[in-house]
Amino acid sequence: MYYSNGNYEAFATPRKPKGVDQKSAYIVGSGLAGLSAAVFLIRDGQMKGEAIHILEELPLAGGSLDGIARPNVGFVTRGGREMENHFECLWDLYRSIPSLEIPGASYLDEYYWLDKDDPNSSNCRLIYDRGNRVPDDGDYTLGKSSQEIIKLIMTPEAKLGTQTIEDYFSDAFFESNFWTYWATMFAFEKWHSAVEMRRYAMRFIHHIDGLPDFSALKFNKYNQYDSMVLPLIHYLEDHGVDVQFDTTVDNIIVDFDNGQKVAKSIELTVSGQHETRPLTANDLVFVTNGSITESTTYGSHFEPAPVTNEPGGSWQLWENLAAQSDEFGHPSVFYQDLPAKSWFVSATATIENTEIDPYIERLTKRDLHDGKINTGGIITITDSNWLMSFAVHRQPHFKTQKPNETTVWIYGLYSDVPGNYVKKTIVDCSGEEITQELLYHLGVPESKIQQLSKQESINTVPVYMPFITSYFMPRVMGDRPKVVPDGSVNLAFIGNFAESPSRDTVFTTEYSVRTAMEAVYSLLDVERGVPEVFNSIYDIRELLRAMYYMNDKKAITDMDLPIPKLIQKVGMKKIKGTWLEELLVEAHLM
Repeated sequence: MYYSNGNYEAFATPRKPKGVDQKSAYIVGSGLAGLSAAVFLIRDGQMKGEAIHILEELPLAGGSLDGIARPNVGFVTRGGREMENHFECLWDLYRSIPSLEIPGASYLDEYYWLDKDDPNSSNCRLIYDRGNRVPDDGDYTLGKSSQEIIKLIMTPEAKLGTQTIEDYFSDAFFESNFWTYWATMFAFEKWHSAVEMRRYAMRFIHHIDGLPDFSALKFNKYNQYDSMVLPLIHYLEDHGVDVQFDTTVDNIIVDFDNGQKVAKSIELTVSGQHETRPLTANDLVFVTNGSITESTTYGSHFEPAPVTNEPGGSWQLWENLAAQSDEFGHPSVFYQDLPAKSWFVSATATIENTEIDPYIERLTKRDLHDGKINTGGIITITDSNWLMSFAVHRQPHFKTQKPNETTVWIYGLYSDVPGNYVKKTIVDCSGEEITQELLYHLGVPESKIQQLSKQESINTVPVYMPFITSYFMPRVMGDRPKVVPDGSVNLAFIGNFAESPSRDTVFTTEYSVRTAMEAVYSLLDVERGVPEVFNSIYDIRELLRAMYYMNDKKAITDMDLPIPKLIQKVGMKKIKGTWLEELLVEAHLM
């Protein structure tokens, strides 16, 4: 496996790998990583679909890319993934997946055309004081703290170790709008990994100007199960892939001999019955180890989602693998002893009473029901005790919604503090109580909150996800297994708890697809490069643009730089009339 860029490799079709007709594949988990691995086995590995077996513990595919109408409960999405134009592996995947909406088009075509016709943006990102926009919304307000971000980027990962974000930054940094944007958009909290924050800063530096107004982002037409999972399922079904639901993989027995690792058998539970399936070196095994949505519980408008810490099948499988070799990672680092303040709860509200609509439309300055972008991403309530955010995506978000209905996704980043209106933690709240807290912060008169929060007006379904921010826990190299462990003949790890050799970031659709592509290309020796991570961090133009926007659009001469004024003045004179001056002018720094 190797990395490439440019269109020479991107448009090439690899030749059929040697011996592929004698091989089969077992894929543990039908999340995006597992589904992608199956596609790459077929498209690039040219493996027959009937030789591919997907083993899924739930009765539904998609993993955390979800969206479902739960019978007698209501519409539910546990979350939504933000995407951008430089998810190279993701778009490489979807260029080959037929659209279910547009005959003759790929899903990439469908997505691309949607974004051309209705590009994403936000007209309001931060609110406070019961529905008023924060006055400096749009500015980063970093001041001298911008230098701390530069210092973080310049520090090697190995030197950061298990430092947290709070360990690294000053108190002033956490008072900036930048931190509020960052924390609520990506779900970072102060106790999370400084290493992962560094990766994010480097990975998405080309979007420095598009983070406050979300013009950097792109979203699907519908929820991500309907938009992204169903096209993959149709593709795999058309190719004869075997998908087995209600199947929990308990362990994979690995043989270690002469420096090689060979998966020899799979132990699984199918509809309550234990089975063991023997494997040979020609049976490739792709394991989704760990899951952020494992053990999810569901509440209702009248009941909170039950609290649980049960690890569930995906974590137990990883523990059983890790017990066989230290090279298979350390799962407890990610899912045990998470801080009580961590994000655990999100909720989906379905508004039926259009009397509520104006309270949202005055922020978005858009019609909720015109089928176009609404909030363009989350709106964060900065004075919310829960640090509550909400998003209204294109409506209908579900194809079966009624014309007057609006679905709203809600989450609170802090789980152990009482709300401003409802004096309970979000974890202890029913859907109705979460609704009341949202209506309060939207500025609905208190005399109307009780009435408008009734199920006849709005139905809200909370979900509890005990491991939703596990990706970001502080870690060191070795805590996640390599995508293909050293010496592995037929075993690979995929998903966001696998260690890709690239410099990509977790909690993204791109990372799931990237690890799947790396695993398939490695085990089958596919003669095509995996697209490397977009190299914006190495582009001087992007670095200069970042300097401009992180300092709230100031010229160099107006910045408080850690350089004596005399030296700064001499330096500016030296670059006069040079190419560097052109770059500085282009970046609005001069």
